[in-house]
Amino acid sequence: MSFNPKLCRNESEVESKLIVQYLLPTLGYDASKWHQEVALGSIRLDFLALTSQIFPKISDSSPKICVVIEAKHPKQNLNLHVRRLRRYLTKLQVMYGVLTNGKDFRIYQLVGEQIDLIFQCEGSEIADKIEKISDIIGRDKLAGLETNKSIPAIALTNALTNQIDITLPSSENISLTTPESTTMKTIAIYHNKGGVGKTTTTINLAAAMSRKGLKVLIIDLDSQANTTFAAGLMKFDSEEDDTLKDSNIYNVVFYPKSNYIHEIALKGSFTYPEVDVIPAHINLIWQEANLIDKENSKFQLIKKLDLVKDDYDVVLIDTPPSLNLYAKIALIACDYLIIPSDLKPFANEGLRNVRNFIEEIDEFRTFVNRSVINVLGVLPSKILTNANYIKATLPKQEKVVVERYGFPVLETRIFQREDLSRAIDNFVMEGDHQIPDPKSIFDFKPDSMSAAEFEELANEVLQKIGLRS
Repeated sequence: MSFNPKLCRNESEVESKLIVQYLLPTLGYDASKWHQEVALGSIRLDFLALTSQIFPKISDSSPKICVVIEAKHPKQNLNLHVRRLRRYLTKLQVMYGVLTNGKDFRIYQLVGEQIDLIFQCEGSEIADKIEKISDIIGRDKLAGLETNKSIPAIALTNALTNQIDITLPSSENISLTTPESTTMKTIAIYHNKGGVGKTTTTINLAAAMSRKGLKVLIIDLDSQANTTFAAGLMKFDSEEDDTLKDSNIYNVVFYPKSNYIHEIALKGSFTYPEVDVIPAHINLIWQEANLIDKENSKFQLIKKLDLVKDDYDVVLIDTPPSLNLYAKIALIACDYLIIPSDLKPFANEGLRNVRNFIEEIDEFRTFVNRSVINVLGVLPSKILTNANYIKATLPKQEKVVVERYGFPVLETRIFQREDLSRAIDNFVMEGDHQIPDPKSIFDFKPDSMSAAEFEELANEVLQKIGLRS
């Protein structure tokens, strides 16, 4: 049996053709000794390989003799994922971790609170070096190490699907659980500075989630209506043909007893499977005064979303780069918050305003018996791809976000690439007319680095909000 990395064109094929079909059986792990999509508390692993159907108790202080395997898109730079693997191994106290994108293959070993790279080869060399790999993480090798230890353990059972969901409760035991309820999750995408990638994040995160089989609703609350355009809803050429001016998010939040979500939502043509979209409109600018005078306008979106809570898994709300009423409506309605930022000085300084705004909204939410906003983190977006910048400057900028402004930073990074702008600016010709035909990155260039990054973002966000990725 051999492996050809050229057969792996995406992350799914790295998982199936390299890990499942070649690596695990060659290393001696039969189907009962490895598990896919393993949930350990807040951590979700691509693969967990064991010497038997056991996993040590959490209280066991010595490293657990098993292997975490993480698969990435062939175009992903593995250096960007070492930090996450280190968190997995140190938090779970697992001895070995494999990181691979098919073209690059690495084995890391847990050493204290750090991990050391102990083996690396190109994908084309894996078959030739499989004996060396087996001598490090092969089942027989690890079983030999395990015989020298007394490890309290429990059985992991899953005879039907080879996918398990494990939680880490407060006790020492690990228990198998059913997946979390898919109660609708509402996520606002907000920063009070413009040009940081809110629209790009909203559109492509929605597409990534839709491709995973989730039912997604986008709500555009920004009068600039960039997300409405990017969703493919602005096909008209003139004001006379404007189909959105009398049917958009304003109608939802202004009228308490009409204009419900399903009456206003349109099918976004930017991705497949299609996503429902509540459009915005330029008229929102002057219509805000009408809402300010309307006492309950802040609550209409919450009420109408509650009526469709069984129809959607995820709601993504794009917001204006301001502290206005529309931004307040979004942050009052959301459960979670993502803050896209290019991490440049003005964007970072703006985080102080964001923090103060969140505190103001949380105070109001508490007053009306809503829990405070769960901030998933600052999303590094529109990040330069310069290698020196990524190595030297980017970590410092991320550190500033945490230490100076008190926000967590998401592990996924969205880099500034031409494919992302070209996807939204895509068009088709109909006679002499240039018709906008915006696409998500998955529909425009599915094998691109940007697509791989948004796939990573969707996985990370779904883990954090408790939906299976």
